Formats: sequence, structure tokens, C-alpha cells
Amino acid sequence: MAALSGVRWLTRALVAAPKPGAWRGLCTSAVAHSVSRNQAEDMRVEGAFPVTMVPGDGVGPELMHAVKEVFKAGCVPVEFQEHYLSEVQNMASEEKLDQVLSSMKENKVALIGKIHTPMEYKGELASYDMRLRRKLDLFANVVHVKSLPGYKTRHNNLDLVIIREQTEGEYSSLEHESARGVIECLKIVTRTKSQRIAKFAFDYATKKGRDKVTAVHKANIMKLGDGLFLQCCEEVAELYPKIKFETMIIDNCCMQLVQNPYQFDVLVMPNLYGNIIDNLAAGLVGGAGVVPGESYSAEYAVFEMGARHPFAQAVGRNIANPTAMLLSASNMLRHLNLEYHSNMIADAVKKVIKVGKVRTRDMGGYSTTTDFIKSVIGHLHPYGG
Repeated sequence: MAALSGVRWLTRALVAAPKPGAWRGLCTSAVAHSVSRNQAEDMRVEGAFPVTMVPGDGVGPELMHAVKEVFKAGCVPVEFQEHYLSEVQNMASEEKLDQVLSSMKENKVALIGKIHTPMEYKGELASYDMRLRRKLDLFANVVHVKSLPGYKTRHNNLDLVIIREQTEGEYSSLEHESARGVIECLKIVTRTKSQRIAKFAFDYATKKGRDKVTAVHKANIMKLGDGLFLQCCEEVAELYPKIKFETMIIDNCCMQLVQNPYQFDVLVMPNLYGNIIDNLAAGLVGGAGVVPGESYSAEYAVFEMGARHPFAQAVGRNIANPTAMLLSASNMLRHLNLEYHSNMIADAVKKVIKVGKVRTRDMGGYSTTTDFIKSVIGHLHPYGG
């Protein structure tokens, strides 16, 4: 699949960008080198990778500020093109959605915050967030749930991946009132999309050297819908004899994740189950603030938080945890073949957490978002030379 092939679509940026070694020699860290600020900024713009940024709602803008501060300190060759799309801040319209789509289609890569979906029905069933994902065909959501060294939780040393189909299922936005007081909400399951997400999961497992894929379903009740999804997973599994394949009913999966999450490796599932399991699994390793996520189509890659929450109650209080967004940004850099900068940022974040002196409130500490950002910047250092 294109998303897993390692092929990068930013031809213009790849042609213009200096080789990684050049960046290492000239602009590795604000602390490690004495390159003048103007010179560094000029170099950064000259060969920068264009990336679409959508801050979203809640603490999204604050988290994006954290990313920009760390990228600036690390002289990361990325140029963000910011677009604002929000249903709760009166910044959502067809024109704004088209602007975001146009930017994403040109850049192929985006970093986005949570675009909050109001519960009130205002004549449109599909939220802007859902419409954005559908128009880009971001069918595969990938959440890598991994324990952070130095931060103890009930289960430590966890390392599992949740792959979720996110363009159909219960999120098809097909609802109507068939009779007074009777609402029908349609769940759509297709062979084409079920096969596609199953193949994505097995390709991912193959590429990442993982041993097992578990298909999560409720085919005992939804015999036709989930039955088709399960059948497609079983058919695709036969093409990958070296990878162990198991199936598990969604309710049992929730219990097993809490009791013994170590039995899982890669899990693949339909839309709603994936949304629930993403959040459950994030809670096992520290919560939504520490788990990164990403979504793929055949052409585009979007990087975001693994458990999508706006954290509206934390807005403006300088207490949001930037870990998940910084790790997502690091994964984005790896996708852009900027391995050096990706490792530099991820290692700095993990060192701050491992040392344990600077932790936000959700991790049991008293540090502010600003404290965390400063500490991460202080841990940036050059690789190689």
C-alpha cells in the first residue's frame, strides 16, 4: 500500500530540501550550535517541507504552539501552513473546509488537533471532521499504544497497535426518523473497505516485524455486517501465513485489554469499536495526553493525537500535556524521511518523562505546559556529526 511503501509524495520539497547531513551540520539544536537566528530561519524556509496545520478546538492551538516552539529550537525544516476549522468557534464553512482540503491535497501531509463535534443537530449529520476524513479517504487510523519509560502505570512495558477503519461503519451519518419516536441509524459495512483495512493491518504487521493480528468484531450479534468484516479479515489472513491471526468479540476484547493487554500485538476493527478501544488502551499507558496517532489514505498522511479529546476544561490554563502531539509530530517527521529530527524530538520528550522532574497534572505532576516545552527544548541535542 502507498501509505506503507515508504514512498513520499512531497516531490517539490524533496528536491529543494538539503540532505539530512547538511541539517545535522548546520542546524541541529538551538543549544548545540551558534548559527545566527536569521541564518537558521533562512535555511529553514529555503528547503522546508510544507505541512498543513489545523489546530482544532480546545487545547489544540496550545499544543500546536508547543510543536512550533520545539521545531524552532530544533531547526526542523518544516514550514507549517495554518488553517482554522471549528464548529464550536464559528470558524466552519464550506469555504474553510475547501481551503483545508486544498492545502492537504497539495502538501500530502498534515498535523491536526481535535475538531470538536457538537451534539446538537443543525441540519447536517456529518461533522466537518468526518467530512474531511471522507473527502481525503483517510480510511486507516493507526494508534501505537506504548508505555513511556519512567512513567509507571498499572500495566508497564506495553506495546500494541490499534488499526481502525474510519470511513464507514456506525459513522456513516445515515440516520432518519422512520416513524414518530423511531430513529433508524444505519451501519454500513462493505467488502471493499473491509478487505482494504484488513490488508493494511497485515501489511503494517509485516513491515513492522509484528507477529499477530487480532480482528475485533461483534459478528455473533451483527451476523451480516460484522460477519462480512470478519470474513474479509479471514480471507486476507490466508495471504499472510507467517503472521498469526486471531479473532475476538469486542466486549471480551475490552475486558482482556484491562486484564492482560500483553496478549495483543496488532488489532484491526471497524469504526466505532476502534474509537472505544483507542481510548481504553490510551488509559492503560497514561491517558490521551501521551498517545500519538495517525491516519492514512493511499495519498495522504495526517498526524494527530491517538485519543481525540479537545480538553475544553483546560483551555487557557497552561496545563495541557504536549506529549502526544509532540510524539505525533515526531512520527510525521519520520514519514517525511527526516529521521534525525524525528529521533531528536522523540528522545527529548521521552527523556523529560523518564527524568520525572517535569510532569503535567494528568501525569501526577504540577508543571505547566510551558515548563514541559522548555524542558523538552533543553533536552534537544545533536545526533552524529
